[in-house]
Amino acid sequence: MSASGGTKAIVAALSANLAIAVAKFVAFLFSGSSSMLAESVHSVADSGNQGLLLLGGKRAKRQATPEHPFGYGRERYIYAFLVSIVLFSVGGMFAIYEGYEKIKHPHEIEAWYWPVGVLVFAIIAEGYSFRTAIAESNQTRGKLSWTEFIRRAKAPELPVVLLEDFGALVGLVLALGGVGLALGTGNGVWDGIGTLCIGVLLIAIAIVLAAETKSLLLGESAGVEDVEKIKASVVDGDTVTRIIHMRTLHLGPEELLVAAKIAVRHDESAAEIADAINAAEARIRAAVPIARVIYLEPDIYNERAAAAGTNPGKNPDEPATPDEPATPDEPATPDEPAASDAPDASATPEAPGGTGGTGTGGGAGSCTAPGAGASSETGASSPSPAASDASAPRDDSGH
Repeated sequence: MSASGGTKAIVAALSANLAIAVAKFVAFLFSGSSSMLAESVHSVADSGNQGLLLLGGKRAKRQATPEHPFGYGRERYIYAFLVSIVLFSVGGMFAIYEGYEKIKHPHEIEAWYWPVGVLVFAIIAEGYSFRTAIAESNQTRGKLSWTEFIRRAKAPELPVVLLEDFGALVGLVLALGGVGLALGTGNGVWDGIGTLCIGVLLIAIAIVLAAETKSLLLGESAGVEDVEKIKASVVDGDTVTRIIHMRTLHLGPEELLVAAKIAVRHDESAAEIADAINAAEARIRAAVPIARVIYLEPDIYNERAAAAGTNPGKNPDEPATPDEPATPDEPATPDEPAASDAPDASATPEAPGGTGGTGTGGGAGSCTAPGAGASSETGASSPSPAASDASAPRDDSGH
């Protein structure tokens, strides 16, 4: 969601709610309708909520500081969460209390034309605000359903305005129904029932908003489409051969952090790897412009380590790469026989004038000649000059 689009929807909702709040209060003073009072408080709360969203958007634009090196983008999530609290407490709980009091102590509605006229005006104004929010949301919603859009949106403003306006329209219909039934039956209890229904509706919407903004506050990854774009942008098939594992995190609605460990060819130079990383970062930003903080760590891919789970996010069943095929059982070379073919250590003959060589238990079952030094990488022995001069007897295994 663009910042301008969100601001336009918020301003439209704020203007409508301020006008409606004034009209509702006037209707309450002339009619004494509890539904009108509940709706008045609801509109005031909504106006305050839009003010909070605008404040959060402004504070989120502050530059990063040493104390907050990733900026203040999440301020928008914090203020959206405050909106859900205000909607729950000031809107929903007050309406439930007022509805209970009206049911307990009902009274007739006076000057019925005031509440009916104001409710019709409010429905028109809220309809305009709701229409604006829908038009702005359609620019970014794509093929998502409305439920998916509210659940997956990374910018909180439009989902908040959509739910508020939807709740306001339903609440106005409930208020109009309560007032109409109270006027038709002469029983003010219906007015209280309508108010009670408004309170339950507002609390339900507040809970949904709180759950969604809580998820954003905890930190959500990039959307599925953006993740696929990033993966396709990282691997170039030349220096960068694969992604070992990757993590994404929204630092704000319009700022994404990307951290990945990438596999590079083992024979590339440091300069070539650095150029490949810079090129990968440029491709990521071109594909996903909100990816503003990118950390790429080069590494040599290890199939065995990946299968053992040491590479997070790696599928153990994925076949080995052409560059480094898996070698679970390497055959013994002629110069390095397997341990099963080596003679017993106790049967090794002594070299004249020296110490008899013994079969080692490490590496690939190699043997050490007299005075030989063992390699830590292969486990094979390399004879010393002194050992090469000694004419030690050899058996069939080559020792």
